[in-house]
Amino acid sequence: MSEAGRRKYLSSLSDEESLHLFHDWRFWARSNQVAPPGDWTNWLLLAGRGFGKTRAGAEWVREQVEVHGKRAVAMVAPTARDTRRIMVEGPSGLLNLCPPWAMPTYHSSKGELSWPNGAKAFLYSAEEPERLRGPEHDAAWCDELAAWQYREDTWDMLQFTLRAGDNPQVVITTTPKPFELLRTLLKDETTALTRGSTYDNRANLASKFFDAIIKRYEGTRLGRQELNAEVLEDMPGALWTRGMIEARRIVDHREAAKIQFRRKVVAVDPSGSDSETGAQQGILAVGEGFDNRFYVLRDASCSESPDKWGKAAVELYHELEADRIVAERNFGGDMVRFVIQAQDKNVPVKLVTASNGKHVRAEPIAALYEQGRVSHLGAFAALEDQMCLMTHEGYQGGGSPDRLDALVWGLTELAYPGRRPGIIQGVRY
Repeated sequence: MSEAGRRKYLSSLSDEESLHLFHDWRFWARSNQVAPPGDWTNWLLLAGRGFGKTRAGAEWVREQVEVHGKRAVAMVAPTARDTRRIMVEGPSGLLNLCPPWAMPTYHSSKGELSWPNGAKAFLYSAEEPERLRGPEHDAAWCDELAAWQYREDTWDMLQFTLRAGDNPQVVITTTPKPFELLRTLLKDETTALTRGSTYDNRANLASKFFDAIIKRYEGTRLGRQELNAEVLEDMPGALWTRGMIEARRIVDHREAAKIQFRRKVVAVDPSGSDSETGAQQGILAVGEGFDNRFYVLRDASCSESPDKWGKAAVELYHELEADRIVAERNFGGDMVRFVIQAQDKNVPVKLVTASNGKHVRAEPIAALYEQGRVSHLGAFAALEDQMCLMTHEGYQGGGSPDRLDALVWGLTELAYPGRRPGIIQGVRY
């Protein structure tokens, strides 16, 4: 409808009709805030901060009580205070969402809500799983499962209570962390999964939140977990862990501006394809500070024709006033030098040759991270994913670790200057 049409329609509603429309969640909700259809037991809503998970959970409880005849709902939060402050009394809690004709009464001394139709919701804390011994429920809402203290014990006790009614169901609203119960739920064929991010609800969040919080954490491990709701696992035997990278990350621009650089290089890992739909070209800028530490500065990787990726590498070289471009020569030999110098014949290019497997070449660079000598200036999600999939046996991801290869070439040039691929710190490179 046009804006004028909407105004005309809304102005035609009576006060009672307007009130009913105001409380019609399925009218206002985004599609990923409403329970999916189908025969599921658990609805797992994995979403970032500010997505509207609490609202979705509370509205689901409302619908179960008002429409589907549920009579005994368990509501579980990390602490008793969270249950009351967020699930009951919060801005998206049940006392602020339910319509006047179906407004529950909160009995704080009993830890329960009671509706005019006789339905009740019972409040529990994940700090006291034993309180779930005895009662029975026909529905449950579990909020912020990732923050539960006694996660498995509380979940197990809750399952034994879901023995009332014809179809007991559970909604779980949480920001994810890589814990075993979440893995189990994700694998369970009776689980319906909905994913969402903070960005889905941007229109309803304070602009300063995006200007400050999003800008600071976007792309970092914490941001990917808390904003994008990604479940980030560490690969067993990986040369890098996410914690290793996160520990030295610098996201404060003022702190980054204080770094004085001794050298900067742009490293290129060209692909074997000149198609824009082929493999990517890894293009990374790294630097060595006068503090004898190393920094990842920029990721300009792309999937382009030689002319375009050569231009991207040269532009990054000039932008950062780098010393040289280091490029792997395995594909095309001197063609790589030609591609780069076709953009600027004065750019110094050093060609390097891979003599051993990728994981062998990566090991001395991983050692620099273990020693705490490398920092990422900002977040490089695609690069970091590749890093955390490289093990002592080889790369465990799909395709080629183009960004990681470029990182290895660049940091090798800075950390081991003047050495050709050979033996570096006892590791054959």
